[in-house]
Amino acid sequence: MDAALHEEVQRDAFRLDVLQGLGRPQKSLPSRWLYDARGCELFEQITTLPEYYPTRTETSILKAHAAEIADFCGPYVNLLEYGAGAGIKTQIVVGALDSPRAYVPIDIAAGFLDLTAQRFREQFAGLRVMPVVTDFTADFSLPPRVLDEGRRVAFFPGSTLGNLNAKEAGLFLQRVRRQVGPQGAALIGVDLHKDLDVLLAAYDDAAGITAQFNQNILVRINRELGGQFAPFQFRHLARWNALEGAVEMHLESPIDQVVGIGGKGFGFRRGETIHTESSRKYDIKGFSDFARRHGWHTLRLWTDPRRQFAIFGLI
Repeated sequence: MDAALHEEVQRDAFRLDVLQGLGRPQKSLPSRWLYDARGCELFEQITTLPEYYPTRTETSILKAHAAEIADFCGPYVNLLEYGAGAGIKTQIVVGALDSPRAYVPIDIAAGFLDLTAQRFREQFAGLRVMPVVTDFTADFSLPPRVLDEGRRVAFFPGSTLGNLNAKEAGLFLQRVRRQVGPQGAALIGVDLHKDLDVLLAAYDDAAGITAQFNQNILVRINRELGGQFAPFQFRHLARWNALEGAVEMHLESPIDQVVGIGGKGFGFRRGETIHTESSRKYDIKGFSDFARRHGWHTLRLWTDPRRQFAIFGLI
């Protein structure tokens, strides 16, 4: 699919999700649409914030156990990264691997993905880099050369699995199982349960970067769909949903208002919210059991001394 057609297809999907999501009793927007070019930039800023422990904790695990993780993956592998973003942590894994054949970064943000792919080509001479622009939560095809040679290992860092509900996460794990094949493996980053003060601060930082990241989806609606939001009049909220075991991000309307999007109006009551993202937290046994129900066995587990975060080695 050429770039122009892909952009048109993505905009149509975005429009459908926005119109359907804002028409629900609990207004909601799929979290994948947070990640346009500006959203990706803001998220990379979030990962460096003092409150945002997942990135630095997972990075420390990868660095401390790089040799063990490379041994788990084996030589001559094709590394598939779902939701690649900037691929910063992936550099640790690729740098430790024994003669990797290919790196396949998969992401919905085409421009950001191009930059990531170019950086890997420059940093790892001889490594085939084959980016795939797609929504990884839906079915898609891998490059044929990846299917033809070498073991396939999926890499899904950053606790992104927590953004999916139980049904979506299960379908994702089943899809990855099919894509890596019976001899393949997966490295999955999982954020673990911890003190609520730590959790909530990670999604509502003092500098307000996460608020900008959340509000940016309204900027995107204005730009791409002719929306009439006043983005910074919608307040960013992070709250704990005990039933779901998840931190939720919302955008709250401060007033009664009607917002137009491409000729259609959506009413907001004062205090009404748009649910934009959930980040579910797991315990180690719970996630191992969940993975087993969807085609995987936990062979290895790497975590930090405080058990804030875990990387599961699944086969």
